[in-house]
Amino acid sequence: MTTLAGKMMLERSPLFRGLSPESLGRIAALAVQRSYPEGEMIFMQGDPGDALYGVVTGKVRISAGVSDGKEIFLNIMEPGDTFGEIALLDGGPRTAAATAIVASELVSIRREHFLAALEREPRLALELLRLCGERLRWMSGMVEDAALLDAPARLAKRLVSLSAVHGQRSKDGVTLRLSQEDLASFLGVSRQVVNQYLQGWLAQGWVRLGRGAVTVCDEAALKKLSKGT
Repeated sequence: MTTLAGKMMLERSPLFRGLSPESLGRIAALAVQRSYPEGEMIFMQGDPGDALYGVVTGKVRISAGVSDGKEIFLNIMEPGDTFGEIALLDGGPRTAAATAIVASELVSIRREHFLAALEREPRLALELLRLCGERLRWMSGMVEDAALLDAPARLAKRLVSLSAVHGQRSKDGVTLRLSQEDLASFLGVSRQVVNQYLQGWLAQGWVRLGRGAVTVCDEAALKKLSKGT
C-alpha cells in the first residue's frame, strides 16, 4: 500500500494530476510503495515490462548498455517523475535499466491494473501519450546530438539541459550533483575526456567543480558552445 507521501506523489505527477480525486484514490489504492537503497537495481534492461514506477523520494538513473559493454545514461528521474511506461504499454521487455542513485522511495502499479485504469480514464491515456512524446523527443535529441555535435558541444548542451531540470540554483550559478564519470556515461565518452573540457571551462570561469558536482556559472557561454559557435 502507498503512504501519504506516495499518494501525494501521484497527485503532483504530470501523468496523474489531471484526474479527479476519486480516480486518484482508486489508482493510489493499487500502488505499492517500496524502499530501494543506494545502488540497488530496480529493473534491468530486458526484464519484463510488468509495472509503472513513480519516484516518491530520491533519484533514479535510467541507462542502457551498448555493444562494447559500456553503459550510457539516458535520464534521471526525481520526485514526481514516472518511468517504465514504454514496456508497460506494449508488454515487451524493458528497453533500459533503472537504478537508485541514492536511497529512494518508489511506488509501482502493475501493468494489468494500469491498463484497466487507462480504459476507465481517457484523460490518463492522453497524459500518457504526452509523456511518451516528451521521452521520444528527448531520445531523438540525444541521437541527433551524437550525430551532429562534437564532444565539447555535446557536453555543454547536456550540462545546460541537465542543470535546468535537476540543478540547484544559487547566486553563484546552477549546481548539478553528478560526477564526471556520470557525465561521461551520458555522452558515451571517457571520464578523462569530460575532465579535459571541464578543466578548460573552469579556467575560463564558465563552471566550478566540486566533489561529485558541477556548477554552471556562465550558461550563455555553454549555450553558445553547444550550438557550435
